[in-house]
Amino acid sequence: MEERLDECLMVQSDAPDWFHAAIADAGESRFVDVDGCAVHYLYWPAKEEAKGNLLLVHGGGGHAHWWSFLAPMLAKDLNVAALCLSGMGDSGPRLTYDSDVRVSDMRGVIGDANFVAPTYVLGHSFGGFMASRFGQLYGCELTGIIIVDSPIRPPEKRKDDVKRRPRMGNKRYYSDFNEALKRFRLMPSQPCQNAFLVEHIGRHSLKLDAKGWCWKWDGGAMKNQRFGEPFHEYLAAVTCRKAFIYGEKSKLMDGDTLGFIKALVGKEAPVIGIPEAHHHLMLDQPIAFVAALRGVLTAWRHT
Repeated sequence: MEERLDECLMVQSDAPDWFHAAIADAGESRFVDVDGCAVHYLYWPAKEEAKGNLLLVHGGGGHAHWWSFLAPMLAKDLNVAALCLSGMGDSGPRLTYDSDVRVSDMRGVIGDANFVAPTYVLGHSFGGFMASRFGQLYGCELTGIIIVDSPIRPPEKRKDDVKRRPRMGNKRYYSDFNEALKRFRLMPSQPCQNAFLVEHIGRHSLKLDAKGWCWKWDGGAMKNQRFGEPFHEYLAAVTCRKAFIYGEKSKLMDGDTLGFIKALVGKEAPVIGIPEAHHHLMLDQPIAFVAALRGVLTAWRHT
């Protein structure tokens, strides 16, 4: 079965050399106990003298491998960790979930990886919501947070968003891995020219249990209540540096939302749009995304 699982993770689509080189640098798989829950993360030490530490936080229903094709590039001069939030990926489940639980997951990984200043937290989509809570509660422990295409909206619009979001609490099971893989979709839906990256994410999104192949998330972790907190207040109250990166074609980033976020992060915060990128901008424009992130961190180091 172990050999079969390894085969299931191998991308079949045509992919460029940089992707194969990154996947060959798989990082170290680790677990840390956080309040009785086994939280999984991948770790890449800096290849050169480390100039800081970076924690990567995936979106809703995601996992650490949303970053495993980018982390080796970021680990040039950074110690990099990518976690699976509890109830998602290869981390264990919990009875209840909220942003405080997620912050505990993130702090547990930072501590286990022995990250000290300067330490940065980057969160995509749902992960950006969680990063804003981290920065509000424990900004003194961080040098900065980078929010990536997280639609943090005013309270009146957030209520409408929660009503419209699809319910993902019910799990489906499949008798065959390939059958399940065919059902994998990006959420929110969008086009993506890099089929090899979507396939990579999909292959790492499945697990085999007693009922068959299913997605790697706990139903309780995917309920719409996870968006019900006042994240705009959290982001405004973040006590460390802030930056925002977004996809210029993201359906979640209309003009009003982007203007609202710019006001929350403040005039001094870098706000960078990635051309030709939708919401899942690390899949659409991975190299441009890495370049933008490096630019933010370099600017912070020199100011």
